[in-house]
Amino acid sequence: MVRPREISLRARLVLVSIAALTLGLAAGGVLLVGVLNFALLRAVNSEAVTTAQGVAKLIDQDSLAEPIVANPAMQVQVIDSQDRVLAISANADRLVPMLHDDELRGLTDGAVREIPGSRIGLDGEARVVMVTAGPPTAPLRVLVARDTSDLSQGVRILRLALLVAFPLLVGLLATVLWRVLGAALHPVDALRAGAEEITGGGRAGRLPVPESRDEIHRLAVTLNGMLHRLESARIRQRAFVADAAHELRSPLTNMRTELEVSQRLPDTDWQALSTDLLTDVERLTRLVDDLLLLARSDDGGTGRVISAPFRSVDLGALVGTVTDRYPSVSYLRPAAPMEVTGEPDALGRVVANLLDNAVRHAKSRVQVTVSAQGSHRVITVTDDGPGIPDADRERVFDRFTRLDDARARDAGGSGLGLAIVRELVRRHGGTVTLSDAGPGLRVDVRLPALR
Repeated sequence: MVRPREISLRARLVLVSIAALTLGLAAGGVLLVGVLNFALLRAVNSEAVTTAQGVAKLIDQDSLAEPIVANPAMQVQVIDSQDRVLAISANADRLVPMLHDDELRGLTDGAVREIPGSRIGLDGEARVVMVTAGPPTAPLRVLVARDTSDLSQGVRILRLALLVAFPLLVGLLATVLWRVLGAALHPVDALRAGAEEITGGGRAGRLPVPESRDEIHRLAVTLNGMLHRLESARIRQRAFVADAAHELRSPLTNMRTELEVSQRLPDTDWQALSTDLLTDVERLTRLVDDLLLLARSDDGGTGRVISAPFRSVDLGALVGTVTDRYPSVSYLRPAAPMEVTGEPDALGRVVANLLDNAVRHAKSRVQVTVSAQGSHRVITVTDDGPGIPDADRERVFDRFTRLDDARARDAGGSGLGLAIVRELVRRHGGTVTLSDAGPGLRVDVRLPALR
């Protein structure tokens, strides 16, 4: 037994469409036969009533001919109140009325009775109409019978034709629908085949896009966009892992070298060695912390990059607390509180990273200010170092990026400081911009003020 899930989408669509089409055609055929039969019987009744009224008019004018002239498909009788036949058409019975006494009783003018055709010598059914004629003192009744066998035969022929044509029509439509759906679903098969090739590594990660501007075209474009983002994420992840491994290698290599040298020297100064190792461990710890923070930021906003809830922070006081750890940094504390909404540790790390970067590359001067600009509070850090060219000011925010001048690995940086600054500031709804300090570099961090 074939389960519905094992049937292809194309087959299911054809089956559902054909089932609906069959039901629709069957209902239409039944309705057509019913309407046609009703219309033909109504025409028969109208024709019989018209004939009966014509005969009644001749009786009223005392000009009725014998036999009564009528359509050969009709039989006409004129009977009196005692049910005696007074006049007939050429093919009617002269002795026996068409309708029995119980059928005549209560029959009104223009009313129709259906009787077996064998009663009046016909093969099929017959419809009889009665119309009253003559004076009220001696009323006469005109009976007109119309044979309906020809009409019934026409309806039967139509019904037979529909029964024969319907299966052929359904089969033809099923074939056409199968081909049309096959053509319509061909782009889907192409997408599936492309996905299999991409999964198997047979070609680049891009699906074929159909030329038609329909839902499948939009699906292919959306899937290609998704594949592009996945590929970009994979490339970033590989680059991140490679860069992280490269950065972690340097302090580990230094520690290994120092330990190997100390093993070969009999008079090793273990106090100095422990100090050097502790410096490398601290560098390694900072690097791991930075890598973890950036890895969490890659979660698309769901990672816990900032662990504590936001609250009101006096930016002037916070910057002052951080700059106290840097004796060479000049800081002018603002006179009024500069409150923002944020996480103090994260904002402190932003300031510390900027100061580390400025102190590392400054020649003699590093200055920090906190000011109010409209609805924002701005932290400005300037130094008199070599600065950063315009073409590289966006690139330095990328991870593990170092320039080929004085801002190099020899200065002790990992290339993650500005990347962390931008990420933390972005989480606080702010921006970071670089500009010339003439000479040196100026960094402006804009944060929304507390509302």
